[in-house]
This record gives sequence, structure tokens and C-alpha cells, in this order.
Amino acid sequence: MKKIEEILEKVKSGELDIEQASENVEALFFKDLGHTVIDMDRERRTRQAEVIYCAGKTVEQIKDILSAHELEQNGVLCTRMSNEIYEQIKEHFPAGEYDSVSRLFMLQKKQRFLNRGYIAVVSAGTSDKPVAEEAAQTIEFYGHEARRFNDVGVAGLHRLLRHIDEIRGANVIITVAGMEGALTSVVGGLVGVPVIAVPTSVGYGASFHGFTALLSMLNSCASGVSVVNIDNGFGAGYLSVMINN
Repeated sequence: MKKIEEILEKVKSGELDIEQASENVEALFFKDLGHTVIDMDRERRTRQAEVIYCAGKTVEQIKDILSAHELEQNGVLCTRMSNEIYEQIKEHFPAGEYDSVSRLFMLQKKQRFLNRGYIAVVSAGTSDKPVAEEAAQTIEFYGHEARRFNDVGVAGLHRLLRHIDEIRGANVIITVAGMEGALTSVVGGLVGVPVIAVPTSVGYGASFHGFTALLSMLNSCASGVSVVNIDNGFGAGYLSVMINN
């Protein structure tokens, strides 16, 4: 690591003693804020910008974490940030972008585009849009193109088929569906690229808050399908980026 080499050079020149150097090296890897121990090395290890899960965190905790990352990282993505939280932090981070549908907050968004084809995000119904949009905006945050195909569920199969050529042109496909989750098997049987399935908690009583869709997707007879957790649009978007890389 270049930064470690710089610290060692300062030790060699006498600018830093051993104790100071040790503290500087430690700061490269983590930062203890008392309430949170931040992984400062994640971007170097994973080649992807840091992600902060905001649900359950206080406004002050989120402010502290973002402040610690703001000058160190090329970008920070915050997931599951409520509009109420955003209203209380936006003055402190004016460069950030917030989307109320996906509940994503993007600080120092990377303004770059990688010419590596596109990733299709295919969602069954309008009620699935928040999860689908979380996936799509995660993809775009990391510099890849996301193409959205919304409200194309199996209750009206013709809606999907009119887009099938463009969907087939994607390098990776994300399917987002609640209810019985049938969209994934249908798409999986029509394409020749990896399909990442996202079950959503949308549906009536026997959907069991997404478990019915989850089990349906896990039991899909279509080959090449993998499944992430219920409502985990971020996880699907992140995985699709890793595949597309």
C-alpha cells in the first residue's frame, strides 16, 4: 500500500516515531468512533465504495460515520435512509443525492461510466418498484448502466415479451417480484445470462411477507438463477456489478 510506504519513509527520515507511525497505520484500516468502528480499508480490498446501512442508526451516528468517510473515500452509498433522517443531515452534506423511492443517499457520487454493456432490472409490479429502484440506483452508483423494465409481471405476460429482445441483450438480469415470485422462472427460461432474483415482501397473507416468493425463486427450475434476501435490492445490484466487472 502506497500510504504505508509513505508512513515508513517518514519513520526513516525521523518525521514520525514508532508510536506515531503505528497510530497512522492503524487509522488506514479502521476508525473507532465509540459507537461504531469504521472499516476504512473496504474500498481498497473490495474495489467498491463503502456502503452504510442506515436503518437502526441515529442521526448523530450517521453524521459521524459520513463525516469520517467523506474525505477518505471516492464515494459513500447509504441504504435504507428514511426521508426524516435525510431532512436532518442534508445541510451537513450538501453534495449528497437522495432518492425517496429507493431510500438511497449517495455522497460524492462517482461521475463515471464504464462501457461494459448494461444490466437489466425487471420488476413484476409497481409495488415492487422501491426494491427494483434500490437495485438500479446501486448499479448506477458504481458506474454501470441499468435499464429498467417495470410492471411486466406474469399476470400480463405480453408486457414482458414486448421487451424480451432488449432484456436478452443484458449482461446480467435482476428480477424483482413479490406474490408467488413466478417472474424469475419465466425470465430465467428465456435468457442465456445470469439471473439474480429478488423476492419482495409484496403480497397478500399467504405470501408471508416475501417467504412464498423466496421459496419459489429458490426452487426455480430455470438454470442460472441465484437468489438474494427478501427486499434486498442493494444486494442484487451490488452482485450484478461484481459479475459485470
